[in-house]
Amino acid sequence: MTILFNDIVFGPVKSRRFGVSLGVNLLPADYKYCTFDCIYCECGWSKQQEKKSKLPSRQSVYDALETRLIHMIKKGEKPDNLTFAGNGEPTIHPEFAGIIDDTIKLRNKYVRSAEVTVLSNSSLLHKSTVFDALNKVDNNVLKLDSAVEKTFRLINRPPAGLSLQSIIENISRFNGNQVIQTLFMRGEVNGGFIDNTTHAEVEEWINVLIEIQPKYVMIYPIERDTAARGIEKIPLEELALIAKKVNNKGIQTKVYG
Repeated sequence: MTILFNDIVFGPVKSRRFGVSLGVNLLPADYKYCTFDCIYCECGWSKQQEKKSKLPSRQSVYDALETRLIHMIKKGEKPDNLTFAGNGEPTIHPEFAGIIDDTIKLRNKYVRSAEVTVLSNSSLLHKSTVFDALNKVDNNVLKLDSAVEKTFRLINRPPAGLSLQSIIENISRFNGNQVIQTLFMRGEVNGGFIDNTTHAEVEEWINVLIEIQPKYVMIYPIERDTAARGIEKIPLEELALIAKKVNNKGIQTKVYG
């Protein structure tokens, strides 16, 4: 069963990566809206909609987030993170930069201890407004599931004109103000076998990490149902071995099982 978030602000949820996380969904509530169509996505496949739902306005996001923060504070609760995730790619929203400014303002007003986090697939970093906005948040978390073009296209299913090399170049422009997130998986999909855990894949990925020099790297397996069937959850012990190789290069790694 795939998951879609019905509200602009959802949770708080206990996140394996971000503690008590208050989620923000800038995308429609009734379908996935994304620049990628990843085979492991918990939101399912991207589908053509006959009638597109509108994206929430900047003011609607502001009001929803402020209302939820006030409610939590009255109950004596505080989120650790305000996390932009939801039903696809958050940076696709045309008012993303302004929404980030609003969120930082609300965080500073109501819960200064919270961090602002964006989970992005790195596809729109060429847009200056997106790049500059991500540079402002506490946790600029960028997807890099493979450093091999063919594997990248099989796993993430990006648009035809977007190359992995351009993504890597744009991620590198943050000069260390980024966190890399990588989901490791393998399995038979559409009659072919996909595996980003092989020695060659991991070595090429580590070489790119050395080039990028991120704050740290998050690695994790699938957690919920996936769009494609036949994907294997990688054991924690195997992820730990991959993390050790990264740590040996002087890059901090966090493993989530």
